[in-house]
Amino acid sequence: MRRTALITCAALVASSALAWAQSEPAVQEAAPTAPALTEGAPVEAAPAAAPPEMTAEEQEYLRQAQALYDSLDRQTGVVTIAEGRVSLNVPETHYFVGAADARRIIVDVWGNPPNSAQGVEGIIFPAGANPALDSWGAIVQYVNEGHVPDDEASTIDYNQLLRDMQTGAEQENAWRRENNYPTVTLVGWAEAPHYDPATHKLYWAKDLLFGGESVHSLNYDIRVLGREGHLVVSFVSTMDQLETIRAAAPAVMEMANFTAGNTYADYVEGVDQRAAYGIGGLIAGGALAAVAQKTGLLAMILAFGKKFIVLIIAGIVALGGAVMRMFRRDPPAS
Repeated sequence: MRRTALITCAALVASSALAWAQSEPAVQEAAPTAPALTEGAPVEAAPAAAPPEMTAEEQEYLRQAQALYDSLDRQTGVVTIAEGRVSLNVPETHYFVGAADARRIIVDVWGNPPNSAQGVEGIIFPAGANPALDSWGAIVQYVNEGHVPDDEASTIDYNQLLRDMQTGAEQENAWRRENNYPTVTLVGWAEAPHYDPATHKLYWAKDLLFGGESVHSLNYDIRVLGREGHLVVSFVSTMDQLETIRAAAPAVMEMANFTAGNTYADYVEGVDQRAAYGIGGLIAGGALAAVAQKTGLLAMILAFGKKFIVLIIAGIVALGGAVMRMFRRDPPAS
C-alpha cells in the first residue's frame, strides 16, 4: 500500500504557531495538543492567549489545539493493551492515549490516510506535550506474527545486513520510479542494531534520504519480543534530532513489557506459532515497510521543520520483498 505526501493548510498554520510557541513559554506550559482541524467541531476550551501579530487562522489553530488536548483521555500508571498481552507502566513524566485518540491524531491531525491507524494500540507522549507544537510521540502497535527466534542475534553481520537492505531498497526504487513515487535511499545505520537478550528488546536507527531532498531522515525503531508476537515502536524525525530521540527512547522501552503468560520465556515449542523470520528478518522487514510508506507526516517534517514526529508503519505485517525472503525460515519439523 503506497502513500503519497500530504501537506495541508493546517501544517502551514502549525509551522507558524510552532515558531511563536517556542518564543512564548506560557503557551508551552499550557501544553495544548494538536487539533483535529475539522470545520464546525465543538470547542469548549477557552482560546489560548495570542500576541497581536498572529493571524486569525493561527489563533484558531491554537484554540483548537487546546480544545483537542482537553478532550484526550491522557492515561498514566499501568495500562494494558494488545488484548491483555502487553502492559505499559506509564510514569507521570509521560502520558498515553488509546486507539481512538491515536486515530484522531494520526489521521485528522497529522494528515495520514485512515489505514495508517489500523492496528495502532495508542501513542506515548512526554507529559504536557503537544504533537503539533514541538513534540515527539511513540506509536505503539502489536504484531501477531508468531514468536521471533533470537538465536542468530549475536552472530549477525550487521554491515552485510545493511548492504542487503540497501540492495532491497534499490529494487523497491525501480517500482517507485515506474509508478511515479519518490525514491528512497537507505544511506546507512544512524545506530547499528542492538539486541538485549535479557529483556528481549531490539533497537536500531536508519539514515534515509527521500527523493531529491537534501534533508536526511531518521527512522528509530524499537521492537519488544513476546511469546507469539512483538511490539512495534517507530520514531521518525530528521537526522539532526538523533541525540534527542536516542535520549528519549530508553524511557519508552522501559515502559513496555509483556504480561505473565505472554512473555518471550512463555513460548512453548511445537504449540505456539513461530515467526517465519528471525532478528535479521525483523530488521530487514521493518526497513522495507518504512521505505515503502512515506506519509504526509514525514513531508511536514521536511517542509516545515517539525522536530519530533512519529511514523506508524501500518504495513509492517506485510513483510515480503527481496530482502525479507533472504531471512525467512522454514517452520520447524513437527
